[in-house]
Amino acid sequence: MKLTYDREYNVAYIQFREKTGEVDTIRVSGEVLIDIAPDGSVYGVELLNANEQLGSSVVVEGAASTSSTIPL
Repeated sequence: MKLTYDREYNVAYIQFREKTGEVDTIRVSGEVLIDIAPDGSVYGVELLNANEQLGSSVVVEGAASTSSTIPL
């Protein structure tokens, strides 16, 4: 899983796996979009207006049980 954040546009993307082909994007709400593969699996979730949805920061935990706080 990978989290990216675009500070200029205030958009976060949570990627669950690499895109290997085209995806369909489903708008769940005005601020949440989900990328779906043809087999129905989820590639990722896009959060518009991310700082309000995630709070002022995000805690990201790594594989070695370490964590980092990313200010939004």
